[in-house]
Amino acid sequence: MTQHVRAVSSGTSLLPVNLILGVAMVVLLAVAVAVCHFGRLGHTRAVLSAGLRAAVQLAAVSLIIGAVVRYTSLVALFVMLMYAVAVRTSGRRLTKGPTWWWAALPIGAGVAPVLVLLLVTGLLPPRGISVIPIAGILIGGALTATYLSGRRALDELAQRFGEVEAALSLGLADREARLLIARNKAATALVPAIDQTRTVGLVTLPGAFVGMMLGGASPVAAGAVQLFVLIALLAIESIAAFLTLELVARGIVVDDP
Repeated sequence: MTQHVRAVSSGTSLLPVNLILGVAMVVLLAVAVAVCHFGRLGHTRAVLSAGLRAAVQLAAVSLIIGAVVRYTSLVALFVMLMYAVAVRTSGRRLTKGPTWWWAALPIGAGVAPVLVLLLVTGLLPPRGISVIPIAGILIGGALTATYLSGRRALDELAQRFGEVEAALSLGLADREARLLIARNKAATALVPAIDQTRTVGLVTLPGAFVGMMLGGASPVAAGAVQLFVLIALLAIESIAAFLTLELVARGIVVDDP
């Protein structure tokens, strides 16, 4: 799950943005590439391209966010852009077939109600600097849950095709037979979110907590916001995983043609 660390008002920063930071990032990326290459892990080019893409994308996004945060309409468009990219990314990882766009349903059904609830209740101020990071965290969680649950369900059905046939021969409907085989495997998509929630504060201090602390918030306030984010992610990812499994079980989302 991608988390966003930001500093506000006082100019406080988790790391100094200077030449040394740039050199350190280049060295660490080179180490990752070298380990993948000499260790024959098979992801050398992917690691290099991921690092370079991240640098370009974050530089562009930083400039764009700085320009749009002052305008509500532009903020809404930016959130929709994040949603569209998430649908495309998750859907194409889920299947190369024409049904990839169905990823829009589980991602939207998970994220939209939570964002609306936050805005309507006033818990989330309708300002770009507040809405964009929270929306990014929530959309990112839904993206991951959708892809993992769907991909694992499809793989399980392909590997245990004989068991699906056996269930059908016993009189189960197509949906019930597929659910019987794929449900447990698809549900493992929720394990990362569950583990992160269980270990928060003991193993990791996630981005929302760190960002608020750097911005001058009290530890209690930062902890409360982080707890809300984690619980919201549990709800969003559960909805996304459930709907994705249903799409696979009903034969709406199918594997690569």
